[in-house]
Amino acid sequence: MKTEVILTSNIIGLGGESDQVKVAAGYARNYLFPQRLAIPLTHANKRRIEALKQRRAEREAHEFNTMSELAKGVTKLICVIKVKTGEDGKMFGTVTAGMIADELKHQFDITLDKRKIHLAHPIRTLGEQEVELRLHHDVNAMLKLRIESTTPLPAAPEAAEPEGRVTEKRGKGRQEAAPAEEKAEEKKPKAAKAEKAPKAEKPAKKSKGE
Repeated sequence: MKTEVILTSNIIGLGGESDQVKVAAGYARNYLFPQRLAIPLTHANKRRIEALKQRRAEREAHEFNTMSELAKGVTKLICVIKVKTGEDGKMFGTVTAGMIADELKHQFDITLDKRKIHLAHPIRTLGEQEVELRLHHDVNAMLKLRIESTTPLPAAPEAAEPEGRVTEKRGKGRQEAAPAEEKAEEKKPKAAKAEKAPKAEKPAKKSKGE
């Protein structure tokens, strides 16, 4: 069963102050009326519509100014979102509007309804992204995101030096050492040739008479 009410506050998806809307009777009775978000549509309450319209105009002007300033600020920010990934770098799940809203509050103390964060497509990859913020029906802004992994990257194996290079270095060292050895040998004084020992004289032959 539906009942008609006059909204006294702005309710996203339903309407703003002074709007006359039809809602479920239980919703109005159990939520809207106790929270003072709406009043029953009666002749007496209709007199309050003009005052509610004035309140709405003031609220919307304030929101416009606030969101215009916010739009100028967020375009200079980079919101970092940490996600879990597998060893292959693929994300587990996607980045949601709720995650972005939480990080805006945590990193920059900006309170923003997640319904104002428009994701054109699911964010499933690491790196830099941009999302649209629909801050007001007359104010939009782009927010830069940097999606980073909390999973440590596997250590890259150390590249072994090619054997050819080692052999080449060793060979080169040997080649460089050879000339040095030759120079050292040239500097050594040549040993004087040993004089030949005199030949021993043969004993004289004895004569037959002796």
